[in-house]
Amino acid sequence: METGLRNRVAIVAASSKGIGRATAFALAAEGAHLALCARNADMLEDAAKQIRAGYGVQVLTEPFDVSDDARVRHFVDAVHRHFGRIDICVTNAGGPPSKTFAETTMEEWDRAYALNLRSIVSFAHAVLPYMRQQHWGRLITITSIAAKQPVLELVLSNAVRAGVLGLVRSLATQYGPDNITVNNVGPGFTATERVKELAQANALTTGHSAAEYEAGVTKDIPLHRMGRPEEIADAIAWLASDRAAYVTGQTILVDGGVYRGL
Repeated sequence: METGLRNRVAIVAASSKGIGRATAFALAAEGAHLALCARNADMLEDAAKQIRAGYGVQVLTEPFDVSDDARVRHFVDAVHRHFGRIDICVTNAGGPPSKTFAETTMEEWDRAYALNLRSIVSFAHAVLPYMRQQHWGRLITITSIAAKQPVLELVLSNAVRAGVLGLVRSLATQYGPDNITVNNVGPGFTATERVKELAQANALTTGHSAAEYEAGVTKDIPLHRMGRPEEIADAIAWLASDRAAYVTGQTILVDGGVYRGL
């Protein structure tokens, strides 16, 4: 199936591991050139080297924290200078810590907002003018099933990520006339380091082992397994492609059927 992604230029944030890394590989496999960012410089460059060797596409990298507005703007402008265009921007960031509301601090609320909502606003401010100039673009956010179905121990994520849905709807309406689509992907429980962290946090508070936590999670998933990062990445690549040109303002859950809403 022709995706129309060959020679497109895609920014992928938090792409040194997990879903972000899998997304970079999925887009590269379709022939897209990449601009990758993450906090860990060594892991980021390792991903870039593998992509260059495996797919022969151009890869630009810059290590930084996406909650830094100035660094986001600097990165996006550098990408445009290097490639001459920006077609796709996939925003992504690590999730907030697992805590009950009573355990959270105001500093943690500020950090969750900066990392999981404000960073998306920063990227949108930076990339949308370039996409508007070329009358084509794809802005795709990665959040969590928690944005649609709150997870008990993830109060920070439940609250902040829900705001992303409002942002996505708003931007899709405003930028639709410019042939720019804006969508959100909400992964369910996926076999990444993040799930391991949640399992360990649960073990500390409940006394159950991490293995028991993971068994309990998969029991509630209709497919009876966790997702793979590559499965989330495939959905993102589809949204970035010409095949999804009439899809905008949506939240696509890739969760094995665990969401119970209509």
